[in-house]
Amino acid sequence: MRTASPSPTPPRSPRPNPALWAGVTGLALIALLGVIGPLVWTDTATTLSGAAREGVSAEHWLGTDALGRDVLARTLVATRLTLLMTLAATAIAGTAGILLGTLVWVSGPRVRELGLRLIDVMVSYPALILALVVSAVLGAGPTAAVVSIGLGGCPAFARLTANMAASVAQRDFVSTARLTGVPPHRVLARHLLPNIAGPLIVLLSVAFAQVLTALSGLSFLGLGVQSPEYDWGALLSTGLEALYTNPAEAIGPAVAITVTGVLASFVGDGLAAGSDPRGGPVATAAARPAEHPGPSGRAPENALLIVDGLSVERPDGTRLVDGVSFHVMPGEIVGLVGESGSGKSLTAMTVARLLPDGLTSHAARLTLDDLDLDARRVDAARLATEVGIVFQDPSASFNPALRIGGQLTEVLRTHQGVSRAQARAEAIEALEKVRILNPEAVARQYPHELSGGMRQRAMIASAVLPGPKLIVADEPTTALDVTVQAEVLDLLRETNRRRGTGMLFISHDIGVVSTLCHRIVVMYAGRVVEELSARDLRAGRARHPYTKALLAAAPRLADHEDDALDEAGRRRPLATIAGRPPAAAERPAGCAFAARCPLVHQRCTHELPVPREGVACHAVASSTLAATARDDA
Repeated sequence: MRTASPSPTPPRSPRPNPALWAGVTGLALIALLGVIGPLVWTDTATTLSGAAREGVSAEHWLGTDALGRDVLARTLVATRLTLLMTLAATAIAGTAGILLGTLVWVSGPRVRELGLRLIDVMVSYPALILALVVSAVLGAGPTAAVVSIGLGGCPAFARLTANMAASVAQRDFVSTARLTGVPPHRVLARHLLPNIAGPLIVLLSVAFAQVLTALSGLSFLGLGVQSPEYDWGALLSTGLEALYTNPAEAIGPAVAITVTGVLASFVGDGLAAGSDPRGGPVATAAARPAEHPGPSGRAPENALLIVDGLSVERPDGTRLVDGVSFHVMPGEIVGLVGESGSGKSLTAMTVARLLPDGLTSHAARLTLDDLDLDARRVDAARLATEVGIVFQDPSASFNPALRIGGQLTEVLRTHQGVSRAQARAEAIEALEKVRILNPEAVARQYPHELSGGMRQRAMIASAVLPGPKLIVADEPTTALDVTVQAEVLDLLRETNRRRGTGMLFISHDIGVVSTLCHRIVVMYAGRVVEELSARDLRAGRARHPYTKALLAAAPRLADHEDDALDEAGRRRPLATIAGRPPAAAERPAGCAFAARCPLVHQRCTHELPVPREGVACHAVASSTLAATARDDA
């Protein structure tokens, strides 16, 4: 019997990033020049000589200016002031913008709307024009230049930060913090900023290069540093006056500005690549407004499958699956249940890395034993052998042009190096274990020559043949009649018991999952609304109104004939759930089930319920708190 051998997920080893190392090393050297430059070369940079506008020579590598001062020395001395001004302006832009962009999400609704509209108005003005206006009001000088450029860059930071903080502020852990009375400044410091810190660092490094260019531009125009002080922009301005007689005078500051800006961009690109677990660049807030929080820590470390904070999105950003978290222990069958469109199949296909084209998935953690299913590239051999899939329609899953036996042996031969004869023998044995009569003959047949029930049995044999750690069964009994459905469920139960294989079973039939699974995860509109044991489900101890509605709508045999009759002696009609689930793009800000729920509260329509003790429902939370208060009294 093959069983899963749980082991903790090892930390990802950092991959070397040449751009990041080049940027950090280069900026460190420039910073070192900024420290020692004024100490070593100030005298040379300020000494006047009679060699005005002298060209490049052994004594003056970049020539001299109009007063005979060494241009190279002045460029090196100007490094400190230029870097200090750039850092100060970047700090002003980043601090003000980040605070404005996050404070709107820890404030009340009216303040939030006013703050977002203010940000929109600020962004509508070009940053450089705003900086020129501020500089003209404050007057020329380094302080005015720093303030003007800092305030000019603030709106862009505020917009990007607000976009990134928007979804984090609506996550369950932030709602929990607010409900428990955590003050806004602690919500900001503990929950919002840590979850968007990575992209913000990238933005700051990129903004450094933009601020450097803008400050140099102001000094070049005469609105920045004034004589006798000088920075690279001021040196570039004086150097261009002698461009035709001594072009080297402009080369020093121009190269300094260009190289420093490029190195800062290298740092930004390197941080972006290192912050993305898929190895690609981090999406900006305009491309991916939702950054995912870290692992919730609810799943045991020895769990076979851990799904934490899983979201599946369309290219336009619409979330089809939003923040789904659950786990599967070794040898456990976990059922995902819900109406069509609840996101259960997309969740399962994400686990199997079989998402349809055009959809993207992101998760705080998505691991199968020690296999990272959220990585950009996953070992194909391990994925094929450790995850078995039983599809809903085996007639569409088997290749109609190939015989059953050849399709069953493909994984064994390709990924496990099993010989043709041995693979065929194991395939026939697998067909026999799923109770197919005359498996040798069936292995030689084409899929269309088998009945629906036999094709599904062959699909189960194909899934279990490589000895997977996890089987993903995506509604495997939907297209089958009741008798064959029961046989398929027995096969899955037997496979789980005999091999100790973990199983993720997807179904819209809550009655089926209650008989097969150990634990059930109920999904609605792309989110998990309740998690409970099969024993509680069978006993009717569901707590969420949606789970209760599913139970009421499931047909069942009455223990007594009288139980199936109403007071008038008529047979009780089967319960139905009024309405339909909302479309993914039309989900409300609050509970998606609110429009169909008999226990709806006012807060349900605008506030997303926070999962508490396995159920995400304001009504259940309120009744629990009330019961606790009565017990305490």
